[in-house]
Amino acid sequence: MKNLIATLCLLVTAAGVASGQTQVEPDTALRMLNAQQQQFEKGVVKVADNVYTAVGFHGANTSMIVGTDGVIIVDTLFGPTSAAKAAEAFRQYSDQPVKAIIYTHSHGDHIGGASAFVGDEKPDIYGTETFGSAEGVNKAVDPVKQKRNIRQFGRNLSSSEIINRGVAPAGTDDGDRGKGFLPPTVTVPSSGLKTTIAGVEIEFHIGPGETDDAMFIWLPKEKVLLAGDNFYSSFPNLYAIRGTAYRDVLNWSESVGKMAALKPHVVVPGHTMPIQGQEAATTALTDYSEAIRSVYDQTVRGINAGKGPDQLAHEVKLPEHLKDKPYLIEFYGSVPHAVRAIYAGLLGWYDGNPTTLNPLEPKVKAQKIAKLAGGINKLTEQMNAALANQDYQWALELSEHLKWLDDGDRKLARTVKIEALRELAAREYNAPNRNYYLSYANELESGQLSELWF
Repeated sequence: MKNLIATLCLLVTAAGVASGQTQVEPDTALRMLNAQQQQFEKGVVKVADNVYTAVGFHGANTSMIVGTDGVIIVDTLFGPTSAAKAAEAFRQYSDQPVKAIIYTHSHGDHIGGASAFVGDEKPDIYGTETFGSAEGVNKAVDPVKQKRNIRQFGRNLSSSEIINRGVAPAGTDDGDRGKGFLPPTVTVPSSGLKTTIAGVEIEFHIGPGETDDAMFIWLPKEKVLLAGDNFYSSFPNLYAIRGTAYRDVLNWSESVGKMAALKPHVVVPGHTMPIQGQEAATTALTDYSEAIRSVYDQTVRGINAGKGPDQLAHEVKLPEHLKDKPYLIEFYGSVPHAVRAIYAGLLGWYDGNPTTLNPLEPKVKAQKIAKLAGGINKLTEQMNAALANQDYQWALELSEHLKWLDDGDRKLARTVKIEALRELAAREYNAPNRNYYLSYANELESGQLSELWF
């Protein structure tokens, strides 16, 4: 891991990466994402005399705590196929029966494989009072969320296109999603729980963050913290571009701060490699909490100064002393996306500027932009020039206007949009952005999308 940290720090420094900007030269983006691969290299990591974490068997981690007459499993991966492989790997360290299963939260990649760990003896299964609320209540938009989920995670990308998912490997076995899920049988109260399972002292702490139903697990004797998805080695996904309800950023920062206060000797993330050593683990959690809070505070100050989300998304940065931390590089979450989510979560869509209160519909705006440019031909020339000059975001935006024009070359607009998306993807070290750009480009090229390109 020391080599990974050193590699990432060198690449970040060489690229001049600034918080909030995840576009770099293509070769640098590629090297950074390939270096991040080491964070989910498949294997079992011993984090204490009786605690083992299986990394890389699917997207998330699963852990085994060995007790006197049984073991405890924390999180169970995506489905029984991947979970069975992790369970088999654990058996070289203990063949005792599973006495308990703990779900840190209800995201599918942490709960879908429970059946693979269970034998004849039925274990207690622990979840919070609010278990199941991870994705909010927006079931009505599940059809479009499923499409966006596929794009964010690059599920339809070829092996030559996808590198990884930021905090998870690509090419995971997803065909049995959730088929091993077993519902909780023991509810952890909102005040938390301290108990002994299989002779192991264990504490359950409620810790809302990435989800409202999250908790973290503390082993006071071993000084091991199992953080769930409130911590992993990347700037956190305070908003997921697949589409999520507002994730309470302030709660997330406070929950990670409570973890840091325990001064763990090891922190086991929900994804990526454990961080071992009291100083390293505690510092990582302290920095993580501060980074989240800083983005929140800067956004709130900007909101109260009358700034809109578009401006703030370009202005808010991580503090200077945090921007190069390897566990805060924007491989998965993104500062600009977080800023926009905080804005919408606190105030809704309207930015307070009467200009944006009732904006022109896209087709009318496109017509006026074309007129301003000197006509459709001039607009088309500007789009082509932007592409030729490697001004890919501007080319993308101009193609979006051209597609609305009845007399415009929609086929050319589509071609330019596809090329601009792929060029932006090549420069992205933020994996969800990269995967989304490439997935959307492929859908456009194959004709899967409507004339509106939704």
